[in-house]
Amino acid sequence: MLSDVKSESDAWSELKEQIQADLEQSRRELKEIALMLEQSQLEVNKLAQRNASITSHLQQVQGQFDTLPRADIRMAYDSALDAQQRLFVMRGQLEKLQSDRAHLTRFISVMEKVLTVMEGGDAGNGGAGGSSTAHAFEMMIQAQESERQRLSRQMHDGPAQALSNFILQTEIAMRLFDLDQQKAREELENLKISATTTFRKVRDFIFELRPMMLDDLGLVPTLKRYVDAWKEQSGIDARLMVTGKERRLESYEEVMIFRAIQELLNNVGRHSNASSVKVQIDLGEGLVKVTVDDDGKGFDPRTLDEKGGMGLKVIRDRVDMLGGVMDVDSVVGQGTRVTFQLPILEPTQAL
Repeated sequence: MLSDVKSESDAWSELKEQIQADLEQSRRELKEIALMLEQSQLEVNKLAQRNASITSHLQQVQGQFDTLPRADIRMAYDSALDAQQRLFVMRGQLEKLQSDRAHLTRFISVMEKVLTVMEGGDAGNGGAGGSSTAHAFEMMIQAQESERQRLSRQMHDGPAQALSNFILQTEIAMRLFDLDQQKAREELENLKISATTTFRKVRDFIFELRPMMLDDLGLVPTLKRYVDAWKEQSGIDARLMVTGKERRLESYEEVMIFRAIQELLNNVGRHSNASSVKVQIDLGEGLVKVTVDDDGKGFDPRTLDEKGGMGLKVIRDRVDMLGGVMDVDSVVGQGTRVTFQLPILEPTQAL
């Protein structure tokens, strides 16, 4: 019995040491990212100026398309394509660095709070505290892994495939240029349309990955934009209703609520065959309540575990972690209503 207590105490100490080491490493990475962000921003500004200049020149070339030598036209298009690609890549790198910085900042904040809680309890309480913390970490890891798998599939099916098509279209245009200018021009126009469409998809993908609006403006403005975009993409009538005092919440609370609504809307789009969905948020005093109600085909909640329902399970786990409650109400042929509520802290009241 004594050896078991000692073993739990040792494991508790090792966990705290590991968290401290991860914190120090994350802080170093945050400093490196800050430097890279500064350099990348300067490079993006330079490339944006160069791109604007080349685009202006290309417009002049297009006005003289029938009189300029083919070599000059080809050089102008090559320069424009190269400038756009470099700017696109650098902007993507800049946004990734900004996203990495936001994730690291949140991770450091959470780990600092976890460490504070762990250091507040002595090793003698390590058994109960360790069990609770281990369960919390397990749920966090499961949620992160589920999100990584979803993002990996989206990257493979979306931007990665589109970039492969860009390369093919560019090669076709280059081969046609000396054979048929008109067909080459049509191919370049198609390439431009494809690039514009893919850029929008990548921008939407980045928004889903981590909407910067969530950090800058807060939960409600971000949800308004997301619900409108989801409505346009899915073709399902979606409405957002907000009651109570609109205000900022703690960062982790805003992220959790946004991700939960995002997952619930994705479930509606994938599985419900609904024609409309209503999202309601009630920002009460010390409590936030969220309801997502659709008029789809519904299901038997008792079969949820048999069918998998990983998305709902992750939401329920996150709600439980934050001390909230969740309820799933669905009847076959009569739609689905998912409701969860969380106790909330105002940012100024957070520990």
